[in-house]
Amino acid sequence: MSSILSSIYEIIKTITFVLLAAFLIRYFVIQPFVVEGQSMEPNFHDKEYLVVEKLSYKLGTPKRGDVIIFQAPNNPQFDYIKRIIALPGETIKIGNNTILVNGKDLDEAYLSKDEKTLISQDPKMSLERMLSENEYFVLGDNRDHSSDSREFGILDSSLIIGKVWISVFPWQYFGAIPRPSY
Repeated sequence: MSSILSSIYEIIKTITFVLLAAFLIRYFVIQPFVVEGQSMEPNFHDKEYLVVEKLSYKLGTPKRGDVIIFQAPNNPQFDYIKRIIALPGETIKIGNNTILVNGKDLDEAYLSKDEKTLISQDPKMSLERMLSENEYFVLGDNRDHSSDSREFGILDSSLIIGKVWISVFPWQYFGAIPRPSY
């Protein structure tokens, strides 16, 4: 009888350890994310399954070009996927279909050549802003179909969940997500 109780105790202990480890990994290390919508096309697609890693931003800071997941500033129950364009302390200017960061053209090789970056439907409108500490400017890769910093404003670092790490499904997109060099 004691060997049966001992075996049951060991099984319960193992299951508890596995569940605790899974919980800790899911909430502190990695998290699944499913893309909803077209705001990041052609680089990320509707219903694409991604893995987000959370540790690098606890140990370091986001970099320009990182694709991140964050709580929507205007509706924190939803998570968004966007690309970091400008970092704390930088000045971003958008106008005449160009993006300037600290007065220099931003090279966005990950976008199609015909992609336009406008503030609104009026190409003459412009935006200029210097980012404070812990502020980021994010844009979707599909600029005409993206709710991003042009709409909801600057993103505070406290809303960042993590960096997109791997695309898992569909299989043709499987692999690590590269960060562009500028």
